[in-house]
Amino acid sequence: MTYSVAVSGASGYAGGEVLRLLADHPDFEITTVTAHSNAGQPLIAHQPHLRSLAHLTLRDTTPETLAGHDVVVLALPHGQSGQYTDALGDAALIVDCGADHRLESETDWNAFYGGGYHEPWTYGVPELIVGGGKQRERLVGASRIAAPGCNASTVSLSLAPGVAAGVIDPADIVSVLAVGPSGAGKSLKTNLLASEILGTANPYAVGGTHRHIPEIRQALVAARGGDAGTTGAHQGIRIAFTPVLVPMARGILATTSAPIVDGVTDAQIRDAWESAYAHEPFVHLLPAGEFPRTADVIGANTALLGLAIDRAANRVTVIAAVDNLTKGTAGAAVQSMNIALGLPETRGLSVNGVAP
Repeated sequence: MTYSVAVSGASGYAGGEVLRLLADHPDFEITTVTAHSNAGQPLIAHQPHLRSLAHLTLRDTTPETLAGHDVVVLALPHGQSGQYTDALGDAALIVDCGADHRLESETDWNAFYGGGYHEPWTYGVPELIVGGGKQRERLVGASRIAAPGCNASTVSLSLAPGVAAGVIDPADIVSVLAVGPSGAGKSLKTNLLASEILGTANPYAVGGTHRHIPEIRQALVAARGGDAGTTGAHQGIRIAFTPVLVPMARGILATTSAPIVDGVTDAQIRDAWESAYAHEPFVHLLPAGEFPRTADVIGANTALLGLAIDRAANRVTVIAAVDNLTKGTAGAAVQSMNIALGLPETRGLSVNGVAP
């Protein structure tokens, strides 16, 4: 069976990456692409690298245009998906690449986003530990999927095994991320101009203000077996989170650390991560002493993790590399779509990057 797909926000970075992955997927046919200000223009004018989709023209993003497809992918700015998901009640499968359906706590939504709150959907990070299982079990047969925030899933995958196994203390997490500007979308912003980012590194959303923080806490609460939607559920999960824009178009290199729980051995620490990801096709723990580069994951649906045990500081440090547009967003969406529809999870997705 071939599934018809409509992709909104198709002229943007996230929408373009969804299209790139689906263009070579044997089970999906891209039949409709939509945009807002770019409606009426050829898709190829905005995504010139997608030569196989040159026949498509961007249409207006309306519920009527998106309706009638087997799959609808929304790649819209935060706060804009909800108006369409409310109107697409009968759609078979909807995947939201924005934040509108990620958070289980309305309080968190109001604090970090604001605007209308929408119900949480099944979270699209299959490898994430949830209680005694994995999130992929919840994705089987799902009809509403919230693709993750790229920074959030990177940090969550970095620490979830240690939190679930009880070998690290999540009350003192420190995470610093080098990120490419494509994660901020295609909108023209002064701080994202080449003259502003080339040759420099620029911190932003410093001091606990980044919108992915509650999403990370929610994921780690789930890894610990709790309910993130419950009042006070974030107690005991504290994270200092600092992203830094660096002059690379795409990619995330996240360096995250947390204290080691008293009495835990080095072998127990290593085993927590090895057992969590030993059989995962897209999350790979590197051998001891090895650490990833963003160049190794560009274009791939792969998260590479390197783990260090620092006994002098009594902390575990995990360095994670992902492509923010692929594994961080579109790849996670397609991977989750595969699971929801009963397709092989790896269909249409590559573990191979395009370095150099």
